[in-house]
Order: sequence, then structure tokens, then C-alpha cells
Amino acid sequence: MCNHDPLHCFVPPYILEHMTQSPHRRVSQCAIANLAGGSAFLASRLTAQATPGLLPVQPGPGGRHRLIYDAEGTPRLPGRLARSEGQPDSGDPAVDEAYDGSGLVHDFYDKLFARDSLDGQGMALVSTVHVGEVDLQGDTVPLNNAYWNGRQMAYGDGDGEVFRRFTGSLEVIGHELNHGLQSFTSNLTYQGQSGALNEHFADVFGILVRHWHEGTPAREASWVVGRELLVPAATRRGIRDMEQPGHAYRQDPDLGDDPQPAHMNELYTGARDRGGVHINSGIPNRAFVLVAKALGGNAWDEAGRIWYDTLLQLPADSQFIDCARLSIEIAGRQPYGPAARKAVAAAWREVGILT
Repeated sequence: MCNHDPLHCFVPPYILEHMTQSPHRRVSQCAIANLAGGSAFLASRLTAQATPGLLPVQPGPGGRHRLIYDAEGTPRLPGRLARSEGQPDSGDPAVDEAYDGSGLVHDFYDKLFARDSLDGQGMALVSTVHVGEVDLQGDTVPLNNAYWNGRQMAYGDGDGEVFRRFTGSLEVIGHELNHGLQSFTSNLTYQGQSGALNEHFADVFGILVRHWHEGTPAREASWVVGRELLVPAATRRGIRDMEQPGHAYRQDPDLGDDPQPAHMNELYTGARDRGGVHINSGIPNRAFVLVAKALGGNAWDEAGRIWYDTLLQLPADSQFIDCARLSIEIAGRQPYGPAARKAVAAAWREVGILT
């Protein structure tokens, strides 16, 4: 489903490309199918980003509005309705995880930022689980990914060798739904540094949903993204490490080596991954963690609010320096003040975006 230039798939294309060479047949089979099936998906995502007005009409303000569908192993969306708002547990772990997770994401934005769903006007949160792909032989295989397609969430079950089901990670749900929120706010262009900021904000708010739900303060929290997704192995800890970019997985036979830089002197400048949108997001990710740990307490409070206000005000074509300058300006205002401003500026200097 996600080809070489996907929009807003959780697992980056360079991981899928490496997985096509996996020594495990099922892993390589799923990766090839996932990469091969993406052209129509990419076109729909580009259209949705360019014209967010095509997004579904919201049911109206006030409370949660969740619809969970089952694709039953196929790529067809939305599939069969499996659970809707107010209904009891279905007994299907993926259905219930998608339901509970999207509810937590809704409550996170509602309680912390007084935002009613992704669009601020009560938009329904639609998800499809058990999404599959058709491989080159015409057989269906599990989707090794999760994505937001401009209208809804879709979750694969994973291959069982490298990836578990994608609904099992709350920050995956939070990450992908934040891509939807961005389409109603900054709508950061998904290319180069603005695209890396798009991925960065999705990582920040994805992991903050988990920290908030668990009640874990910044200095005690794990900043590894997607750890629950992976079948355990000594060579992999997660998909990204926000605190130590480049160290989420090393010399893994299925995933390869984590290419994320931690500093601007290692900025990726090539063409793959839409100019490094997943790769270079490691630089602002590290800056946020430095801010959150410097300010202490709960990362979703002061640091998270500064980043949320920054996200709302960034132009679509923003570069790293634009994000740095705006976040410093916002941090200097009430109710934050000089100490917050100093911490934010120091973090951007530490990663080489400010000199």
C-alpha cells in the first residue's frame, strides 16, 4: 500500500525496501506487496492534502464519534462495520484497540487543548483494521503498516515475524491521527524539511498521547516510537528513537540500520523518502525531547503546549529554522516565559538548527 514515496505511512519506505531482501520469505513477500500497491494510494493522499475540504463531513460537535471497520484481510476500505460509538467490546483485539486508541487521542486533544476531534468540529474518527495487500501472485498478505489516507485510518496485522498488529501501539494511532489534524492546521508540505516537520509533529503528539495516558513524566518516559510493534530481537528497539535518533535498530537482518541523524551536520539531502521526511525528522525530534526534559514535569504540559501552538501557526512550506524561531517566540510568551524560551533556544542550538 505504501510505495517508494508514500504519504503518512508509519513504517518508512526505506525500511520496507530493506525488508524486501529479508531472509524470511513471509517478511519479503509482505514488503514487496506493500511497496507495489501504492501508486493509487499516493495519488489519493496527494489530493486529500491539497484539498482538505474533501475530507468527510463531521457528525457535529460534542463527544466522540468512532466507527471501526474490518477489511477482513483485503485492501478494500472501509470494509464491514465492526463497532460504532457506544457499543461494547467486540472481542476482536484489533477492533477494540482501534476503538480505545482513537478515543484516547480524541480525549487528549479535547482535555489538553479544547480541540473537538481532528478538525475542531467533531469529525468522526473512522478506522479499518485487518487491512491486507495483494501480492504479485494475487494472494492476500497482511499490511505491514498503518496509514491515514485523508479520510480514515487503516491498520495492518503485521507479518508476525518482524511486526505485530499495528493497533497494539498507542503512539502509532496518535501519530497517524495527528497527520489528519495537520490537514486542518499547518498542512505542512510533505517534502524535504517541511515534510520532516510533518513527521516530527506526528511523532511528538503520538508519543505524548502515550505519556499522558500512562501518566509518565518527561524525565522518566521512554522516547522510543513503535516499540510495541516489533517482535523482540536484540538488534531492534523501535522504529524511531526521538532522544537518540539513529539508535532504534542496528544491524537488523530485516530492518537494516536506523538512518536518522541527530544533528544538522548529518542532514540527509538526497531524493529518497521524499527528501528525507522520515529520516530528517530525527533532528527536530531530539530538540523536542531536550526541551521536555529541561522543563521537567509532564511533557504534554509546557513543552507539548508550546509545540501545539507552534503547529497551529506554521506556514505549509516551513523549514526547520522557521519552526525553531516560532517555537522560541511562543515559549517567551505568557504563561511560559524566560526559562521556557531559554530551554527551547538551547535545544535548537544543540541540534545545529540555531548557531
